[in-house]
Amino acid sequence: MTLSLTSSAFEMNAEIPKRYTCDGEDISPPLHWSGVPKAARSLVLIVDDPDAPDPADPKTTWVHWVLYNLPPSSTGLDAGVEKRDLPAGTREGVNDWQQACYGGPCPPVGRHRYFHKLYALDIDLPDLQKPTKQQLEQRMADHILGQAELIGLYQR
Repeated sequence: MTLSLTSSAFEMNAEIPKRYTCDGEDISPPLHWSGVPKAARSLVLIVDDPDAPDPADPKTTWVHWVLYNLPPSSTGLDAGVEKRDLPAGTREGVNDWQQACYGGPCPPVGRHRYFHKLYALDIDLPDLQKPTKQQLEQRMADHILGQAELIGLYQR
């Protein structure tokens, strides 16, 4: 079985509902996954936008959410999940607002793509003290067993 990532709020390459953006409630969308490899010891979730600040002339990838050490037995996250409700053992990294939480789509111009990326790792990572996406990617680089992706779109 292949690792897969879906949402009941939007489909692949479809519009992310306003509720999950800075123009709405700015809460995380519901996410569901399956097909976690049997050898997986942990999962990582990264949500980012490679079209910042303008899809016509992107300059950076803006990071919206970083979670790691999600248990491989978990099957998803509810909409608007709070830190206290994350699966046991889950740790948060910092987004590009320098906060350890979800920050929804809030594009300044144009239609942006939001990549929700789930990784299955063959290790549990140590406490990385709220790592950035880049720091986390360096630590997990040689430990990825599988990857799934869900892309949502949003334009203000």
